[in-house]
Amino acid sequence: MANIRDLRQRIRSVGNIQKITRAMEMVATTKLRRFQGRTLAAKPYSERLEELMSALGAAVAGSPEAAGDSAALFRPGAAEAPQGILMITSDRGLCGAYNANICRLLEEEVRARDGKISLYVIGRKGMAYANRRKFPVAAYFDQVNPEKMEFGTAAAVSGVLVKDFQAGKLSGLSVLSTRFVSMVRYLAENNPFLPITPPEGVSVSGEALLEPSGAAVLGRLVPRYLETRVFHAILECVTSEYASRRFAMKNATSAAGDMKKALTRDYNRARQARITTEILEIVSGAEAL
Repeated sequence: MANIRDLRQRIRSVGNIQKITRAMEMVATTKLRRFQGRTLAAKPYSERLEELMSALGAAVAGSPEAAGDSAALFRPGAAEAPQGILMITSDRGLCGAYNANICRLLEEEVRARDGKISLYVIGRKGMAYANRRKFPVAAYFDQVNPEKMEFGTAAAVSGVLVKDFQAGKLSGLSVLSTRFVSMVRYLAENNPFLPITPPEGVSVSGEALLEPSGAAVLGRLVPRYLETRVFHAILECVTSEYASRRFAMKNATSAAGDMKKALTRDYNRARQARITTEILEIVSGAEAL
């Protein structure tokens, strides 16, 4: 049986850890609610823009030149170029399997493409994983702080992706991120980003009337659409991160509580055994006299 002093120290240590994990759970819950509100507020705008681009994408599918300055974004990239992947992870750990799920999906994509990829990374955890696995990294956006991100930051990231795609450095590009579903559910997904292709079954009913012209409208709308997609993807990722961290810290707090109870039982048992031994020694000594 463990020493009483050691058990007392372990109980104190576990109690301190429990206080830390409970505090981290409370912080994660507060931030989750804040980012969840931002994500839900931005979602209708993103969905409506997605619907609009789907319809217009179907309209220019047969004639990409109708998109004006953005025509190259509707055409496939260079066939011999690698597939670009924008991977969004967290800067910090202690968030359960959040980063592991994203990295697992990345491994599947790498195997599917025989390693012919080019990574664009947001988040220190993703960059550390890419370095450890020696994956080719085209750009690391270390200046992006998802918690303090503004739309202009997402626009700058989107600009880098679009520039490389138009320069023929990529055959295509996708966004590997986490979609927030609920407080307890978030899914790692790899969604196509470039070239822009309309979903199957989407068609345009009638003739689309665009002013001043289709090329001018799409030339301004497409960049904003891509910027919005990056912005919303980062928002959903940071929301999912805090949902995962909250759940992980809640489980850690419960585990610490269970461990503390088990150690307390061992401590009481050891203390009782020690008292019993001392009583027996006293009684034996008294009888000897």
